[in-house]
Order: sequence, then C-alpha cells, then structure tokens
Amino acid sequence: MEKLKSLLPDELKRMVWNSTVENLPAASSSLLEFLLNLPQFHQMVRDLAAPEDSLCAKNKAAAMELKKKGNQCYSNGDYAAALDCYSQALRVAPQEAGDGDKSLVAALFLNRASVFHRQGLLKECLRDCNRALQISPSYSKAWYRRGKANAALGNRQEAILDLGVAKDMEISLAGKRQIECELNMIISQRQSASRIVDQCSQISTGGADEPCQSSLSCVTTHDKGRGMAAQCDIPQSSLIHKEEPYALVILKSSRESHCHYCLGELPLDTVPCLSCSIPLYCSERCRAQAGGGSLVRHQEEQRDKSYGDSLEKHVMEVTSLHNSTTAVECFPEHKHECGGVHWPAVLPPDVVLAGRILAKHLSQTGILMNPETLIVLGFSHNYSLIAQGTKLEVHIYASVLLCCLQHALGFELPVNAIYLSQTVILLSQIRVNAMAIIHMKSVDPRGPHAFTSTVEQVTVGQAIYKTGSMFNHSCQPNINAYFLSRTLFVRTTEVVQTGFPLELSYGPQVGQWDCCDRLQILEDKYSFRCRCSGCSELNIADLVLNAFHCANPDCTGVVLDAPVIKYETGKLTSSHKTSRLNGGSEVKKINVKSLVCLNLMSNNSSCHIKPASCLNCGHYCNLDAAREAVDNALSCMHSLEDAIASKEIPSMVLSDASRSLGLLRSVLHPYNKRIAEAEDKLAQGFCWTGDLRSSKALCSSSIKILEVLYGNDHIVIGYELIKLATIQLSLDDPEVAKTITRLEKIFLRYFGAHANLVLPHLETLKKESLPLHRQFSSVEI
Repeated sequence: MEKLKSLLPDELKRMVWNSTVENLPAASSSLLEFLLNLPQFHQMVRDLAAPEDSLCAKNKAAAMELKKKGNQCYSNGDYAAALDCYSQALRVAPQEAGDGDKSLVAALFLNRASVFHRQGLLKECLRDCNRALQISPSYSKAWYRRGKANAALGNRQEAILDLGVAKDMEISLAGKRQIECELNMIISQRQSASRIVDQCSQISTGGADEPCQSSLSCVTTHDKGRGMAAQCDIPQSSLIHKEEPYALVILKSSRESHCHYCLGELPLDTVPCLSCSIPLYCSERCRAQAGGGSLVRHQEEQRDKSYGDSLEKHVMEVTSLHNSTTAVECFPEHKHECGGVHWPAVLPPDVVLAGRILAKHLSQTGILMNPETLIVLGFSHNYSLIAQGTKLEVHIYASVLLCCLQHALGFELPVNAIYLSQTVILLSQIRVNAMAIIHMKSVDPRGPHAFTSTVEQVTVGQAIYKTGSMFNHSCQPNINAYFLSRTLFVRTTEVVQTGFPLELSYGPQVGQWDCCDRLQILEDKYSFRCRCSGCSELNIADLVLNAFHCANPDCTGVVLDAPVIKYETGKLTSSHKTSRLNGGSEVKKINVKSLVCLNLMSNNSSCHIKPASCLNCGHYCNLDAAREAVDNALSCMHSLEDAIASKEIPSMVLSDASRSLGLLRSVLHPYNKRIAEAEDKLAQGFCWTGDLRSSKALCSSSIKILEVLYGNDHIVIGYELIKLATIQLSLDDPEVAKTITRLEKIFLRYFGAHANLVLPHLETLKKESLPLHRQFSSVEI
C-alpha cells in the first residue's frame, strides 16, 4: 500500500485528498487511469487474486510433511504437538488428494481422532471418526476407533455395531481377531442406552426465539438525523430488536480462535474450508453455511460395498454425507473468496466486508451492477470528512477490491470510475455504520494463587446490520446491544417513554472517559460531535473522573485542569442548563458546591474558575507536582502488572504498589478513576499472594468509586461484582449471597433471558453460592 501511494504523482494525490462527493467520479477516473497503466498495481492484483501464486491454496506436499511430523510427535507421546500438526495438515490438504489407497483427508481425521482418544476427548474423537467415514466408508481403522470411543462413552450398542463393521472391513486375520476380542469384551458388559447426539460444537443460542416486545419507528431529528424511537412506553429490559447481519467478517485477531461463520470459540476438532486454507469452522454446518464446501466421497469409495444386512442401516446412518450438513439457509459469504486466492487474508477486514456486501448484492439482484443499484446500504457516510491520508487509502483499497472481485466473480465486472466511486462510498458507509461484534469471555483461573473470575470483552467480528445500524449514539445510552453468535439483540436498560429516542453506545460512555476524550474519539472515528445528555449536561462523573484532590486534606472539593474546565463550562453555554447527578447515594459524599459554582458562572460573568483551584474552598493545588507524583505511582502499578503477568510477585513489588496507592489517594480526588484501577490491580496482587481479605477490601473500594462514575446498576458494576463474588466464595463469606443477587439483577437488566447465554459463568457462581444463599430470595426473570 505504501509503495503504491509513493508512486502516485503529487497532483493526483491532491486531487483525491481534496475530492468531495460531487467531484468524486472525476478523482476516481484520474486515479484509476493511472493505476491501470501502472505495472506495480497489476502485479499486486496478480499476487492477491491469482490462485496459482497464493499461499492460501491447498498443498498436498505441505500436508504430507505435517502428517509425517505429527506421526513422529504421536510416537514420542507429544500429543499436543501432534494435534497441532494434524490440524494444520487438514487445513492445507486438498480434498481429492490420496494417501496410498486412502483419502489423505480421511487419514488425517483418523490420526487426529487417535490423538483425541489418547487425551480423553471422546466427543471430539467421535466427530473426527465420523468425518473420516463420510469420506471413506470402508475405512476399517476409523470404524474401529469409533467403536473404541463409543465404548468409552458408554454407548455400547453403537460400539458393537461399529466394531462389527470394522471386523467385516478388516482384511488381515490378526486384525479381525483383535476386533473380535474387543467385541466380546463389550458384549459381556451391561448394555447402556446412552447415546452421544451432539455432533456439532456450534455456539448455542437457546432462548434466541424470545419475541421482540415493542415496535420501533425511524425518525429524523435536527441534531442527529435519522434514528430509532419508541412507538409506545417500553419497560426496562425489554427485547426491542433482533437481527441477522446483512454481511459479516471475522477480525484477523480472531481467525485462529473463533469460527469464521458463527464466531463461536473454535473447538479442538476444527473444520477447515475444503477449497482454501484461510477459514476454520466449528462444524460442518457452519462451513456449508459460509460457502466453504461439503465433504465428498473419495474416488476409491464410489463403488458399492457389501456390509451385510445387519450392519447396512448403521453404515448408511454414520457415513451419509447429509448428516454432516444442512441446507444452506443464507448467502454463502465466503464462496467468492474461495479457491486459494490471497486477498481475503491480506486486505483489511472492512475492505473484505465491502467485497461480501457487493457479492451478496449481485447475487440477490441477479443483474450486473449499475450506478442506480450499487449503493446497497442507504446509510450516511463521512467521505467529505475523512482525513486526506485515509481518503487516499480508501481509493486504492477500493480499486484493488474491484479488480480482485473481477477475478473472483463468475462474470465480467466493470472496473471504471463509476463503480470505483460507489465502492469508495460503500467503504465510507462501512466505516461509520459497521458494528463491532463483541463476545463475553469468562476467565476463571483455578489454583491456590489464581485471581478471581473476570469477564473479558473480546471483539471478534465486524458486521452490517441494516436496521441495527440505524440506532444513534449516546454516552448515556438507554439500550444495550449484544450478540449471540452472529445475531444482534437490542434490549432497553431503563424505561423508555413513547417518542423518546432509543440510543446505544458506540463505545465511549460517561464514566469511562471524560467529556473531552469522548468527544475526540467519536469525532475521529465517526465524524460527528456528540450532543447527547452526557456531553451537554453537567454530571458528576465528568467532574471527578480525572480530578485532583484539594490541597486542604479536609476538603472533598474538585480540582480541575484547564481542558476539563473548558469542556464543563462549555456545557453551561448550551441550551441545556440542568445538572445530572449519577451515582445514587454515593454522590452525597461529594461536595456539590463544585456544581453550584459552575452553575453560577453561566449567570455571573465576573465569576471565574481558575485551573488548579478547588471549586469548593478555592485552595490552589500544584498540578505539576501532583502529575509527577501520579506518574511515579503509576510506574509502580505497572511493575505490579508485569509481575502478575509473569505469575511471580515479589513482596517488594507488592509493598511498593501499596504505598503508590496511598500516594494516589493523597493527590487525586477520592472518585478519580485511576484510584479505582489501582485498587483493582492491587486486589489482583493480594489475591495471587493468598491475602484474600485485603483483596476483598480493595475490590469493594474500587466498586464504590465506579458506582459514582457509572451509576449503581451499570453493567460495569456487574462485571466487578463477579470478581468480588468469587473472592467472597473463597472466603466462605455469607455476603456473597447479596453480591450474586445484585449482579444477577444487573445482568437481567442488560441481557434479560439471555443472561446465562451471554455469560455462562453467572450460573456457575449461583450454584457455588447456594449453601450461602438460603436467606435471600431468588431473582425472578
């Protein structure tokens, strides 16, 4: 990309930099004319779109080498390394490749099944045996391994049938005797009726059929444009919207850990694409839905085999190719990227997403693109506001994408100024309308030196939801958006009255960053200046989040630096003059004269607030010295963080961090967020050293600060309560019952009936606390 940009003439760069929507076709025409006459551009397209030159194509030689390495690791007892080798080999093995008289892919599935059997992962072993047999139904070793796995799982009738087929298929006399011996042992044991039916590891979305409880309307407002509003009064925690993505792409950071279709965490028995080496799926169903192909019989298995009447039905059930997939219910989003081409792995996710949108649009309309049909989203965009360097990148990526799609799609796709202009607009729409798909990951380490359970928010994908993207932003949102697999759910977090806007957070929220930072983040990423209530009305969180302590130790007034004063006083010059106090009863501990003083400013021009002066008593604070002290304290906290990461915490590091927390408390306002973060980090340190009581006290103190910043029932408080609850459980503290009751109420507010699906660890905490929970009534959904 940088090399291409450096080859562009300065005059052409300036034309693109200064282009607007009106003259975009002219700029696109000039750029495209130059690129199409540039050998380096054509070489780049060939590298990205030519299957014969791609690193993502299937490669039998590489697969055989990995299989050989896996066999060596297996013989040496290194099963983890063997598993990795076999999985990598499956990723690059061509489906039609042979390995002697057997299918290479079937052999790799069986080898991986053997590893799973050794590791005690019997369900994974069973699934891989099924895959091997669907390719090669007469694979006696796969039938034998399947029988052993079923026997270990207690599915003895299945095991008897499997071993019966294996005996019929086995050629050698010694092999037949070994199988017969296994059969006799199983027959002599008591029959079990249990049967493993879960053959797919795809993420469960139970409860996803909950109906939406309210109707919404699209409205247009003067300050925010189009958005969604309530058509009637909507109760708290009501599910108001559910939607599948129009188009979706997994992020590069999640390609090795999450399914490329449903975005669930990958199981150990990953399922690769059958035509390229890029995607991994959690099941055959996800692979088929994505367009990654379906298993086919090995060429040596096409002729009819005789299995004996008693086993014929069993063989048909296990080896049927229809058992592994279902009918494709949606657009196969990966199909046009398949065949070993390189560009889906190299280009940025938003560019790949644009390619999927264009391919889907063409597939649904069934006609060649034209200027009237190419803009398929109908969303707003920020093209005119994009930074110059970014604007040039968008143009080049759009040019590359069109050329790659021209190679991939089954008909001639024009690459001209009109289509380039529209693709540039499409990329601009994606940049401001795509939603980040976030999954919750519970981290629950065990052991004598493990920290408490935590909840990590992992961004796994990026998608366009045609209705979901219509919800506007607020830094104090009244709805919560979350995801189960690919599906978007939107739920109210408070009562919303008829006609009121329904607004979610695009990222920044009150309590997370101060007003100055929130405005900058939103302007940089989405090209708008936020005018929500959190950014236009006074609130406690913005005053104290980065505030300093008054020089008078007995005063709890707020000391602000110049940028914060500028933004907070700016709120008073707007039409909104009311002050919002967040944090419930905890707010009463803050001297609200700070707010009174700011309110007086709007009516008294002679009243001036100086940076570094307490808004309560007027004492001056040396902010330079305070910042230096904070930097020194945070340096010690970083050392503690590094020690926790290394799982070795010297006592000196812990004592230095404890002193640094005291320093932070002396120079920062009592509700400054950095104190809460330091308390949380120190709580982790004490937990690792086994001092759970100190950890509990620090965790509780941190939560009190966050309650002021976010409010008592914010989801952030719920995440922190999970930490506190696990500490209390370790201490057999009966107060854990109250903690879990409270966090359950918060999760029900934000996720409703899906709370246990979004965070399965919540149910685990509830069960573990039952002995201490008897005196508290359960929460009803």
